[in-house]
Amino acid sequence: MELRKVELIEVWVKLKSPFETSFGRTEERPAILVRVEEKGGEVGWGEVVADSGPWYSYETNETAWHVIRDFILPQLKGDITPGNFTALVSRIRGHNMAKAGVEMALWDLAAKLEGLPLWRYIGGVRDKIVSGVSVGIQPSLQELVKVVDGYLQQGYARIKIKIKPGYDVAPVKKLRETFGANLPLQVDANASFSLSDVEVFRKLDEYNLLMIEQPLGWRDLVDHAELARRIRTPICLDESITDLDDARKAYQLGSAMIINVKPARVGGLGETLRIHDFWYRQLGRPIWIGGMLETGVGRGHLVAAATLEGVKYPNDISASSRYYENDIVEPPWELNRDGTISAPTRSGIGVEVLEDQVRRTAKRLYQASF
Repeated sequence: MELRKVELIEVWVKLKSPFETSFGRTEERPAILVRVEEKGGEVGWGEVVADSGPWYSYETNETAWHVIRDFILPQLKGDITPGNFTALVSRIRGHNMAKAGVEMALWDLAAKLEGLPLWRYIGGVRDKIVSGVSVGIQPSLQELVKVVDGYLQQGYARIKIKIKPGYDVAPVKKLRETFGANLPLQVDANASFSLSDVEVFRKLDEYNLLMIEQPLGWRDLVDHAELARRIRTPICLDESITDLDDARKAYQLGSAMIINVKPARVGGLGETLRIHDFWYRQLGRPIWIGGMLETGVGRGHLVAAATLEGVKYPNDISASSRYYENDIVEPPWELNRDGTISAPTRSGIGVEVLEDQVRRTAKRLYQASF
């Protein structure tokens, strides 16, 4: 593929309701949309999900804009493919979210040029993905029950709740008492605990959780391995896995049984595929696909990744209406009555970006021509 133009379009999207985790509360978030156009006129879309502050990651929308504009775009000359993109930007250390936004736009473009849905183009094996929902920290246990009940009535197949020190065992106990032992339930600590909190996790062992996600330090592998030896519930790693090498080390140390792969966190779909093939095809261990409050653009890439064979748990991929009153794609992503989201039949990510709306509400734009 030879590109003739790349555009960065920053929009800010307001959530239907605030989303709170151990590291903060989100009411509105930036999204940098990456629009790539090849010489023949076909277009691909990606999304940079870096937040306005360095909370989940050191990356922000400002650092991503800078790195893409000043360091990534100058490399996109000549024959560009999703496969050679990683080598082209290999001198840039880190900044996976910035890289992922551009790389995934290239995947969308490549799939469209082949006339294939993106999920088929990357080797997906299912035309529906199972959707779970991530529930932020609530002001009371009663409100938590109300929110969870609403999502279960909508059909979501799994509930994940955010926890933090002081808001950990009690919400899990309340949900088990209210909804019973058969509710597929897991927790996500977003790296807010330490190994000294092992008794909290031993108490959580009593509640038949699917997994405990990223309980300890955001770059830690060693303490997670020690915790895994002390508790029964499987540990799932999120922030600690930024690439295939991290996955290999986690396996060698015994840090986790499961990986939540967020394509944006690991640098795109290419690294997602490499982690999938190692963790599942070589080791026989499951993965699932996590989300970062993406708009419908980024959500399209998540759906494609969730069709991979090794995805064995419900994913944090919700309907557009879960987060936004109005998404920026048509049609919006919708939840089926059986708790699934259908993989699209149209080429690429399978939805159309509402480009007039995006450009009208954009906070800033940048264009590079080749």
